[in-house]
Amino acid sequence: MSFLFGSRSNKTFKPKKNIPEGTHQYDLMRHAAATLGSGNLRLAVMLPEGEDLNEWVAVNTVDFFNQINMLYGTITEFCTEESCAVMSAGPKYEYHWADGHTVKKPIKCSAPKYIDYLMTWAQDQLDDETLFPSKIGVPFPKNFQNMAKTILKRLFRVYAHIYHQHFPEVVQLGEEAHLNTSFKHFIFFVQEFGLIDRRELAPLQELIDKLTAKETR
Repeated sequence: MSFLFGSRSNKTFKPKKNIPEGTHQYDLMRHAAATLGSGNLRLAVMLPEGEDLNEWVAVNTVDFFNQINMLYGTITEFCTEESCAVMSAGPKYEYHWADGHTVKKPIKCSAPKYIDYLMTWAQDQLDDETLFPSKIGVPFPKNFQNMAKTILKRLFRVYAHIYHQHFPEVVQLGEEAHLNTSFKHFIFFVQEFGLIDRRELAPLQELIDKLTAKETR
């Protein structure tokens, strides 16, 4: 379940990642959903009292994966090898794919290919119980924060591509409010815990400034 979308859309780019019911992470997810419902996004992203930071980051990373999955799923027909021959976010920013394992040297590829690689890779990380443990008492690995930062940094690139290359289609589909709310939630979360370097956010810095200008703690 996505906090923002509920079950309004079944069309996703990749299968949704579900957090098992009955786990503490599921309870945390419910808490986050309830807080988001209040409309105060700054408050909604804060670590709940007494909770583990890694667990909070894990639950929210899964949710952002699901949100982006759904948002990109709505515009896949417009994001093709022809229309998006390179993975870009405007004329200044181009992304080449590498995951450090199967693809060690960055490769230039189309946006749909890049996003397919990215979402498949992210899903593999989220499904890995040694990286994202869902059972109570199983510790998070020492490199968990770094892994979460890498996932979130790469997920940001999908938002950046959608805003720069497909915003007219998003408007045409009547999805801009969902996109803006989802992205604002994402930005507030990564800002709260310092999860993405400012330079990585540069392709959407103007939009970020606009979305966050009216918000104070």
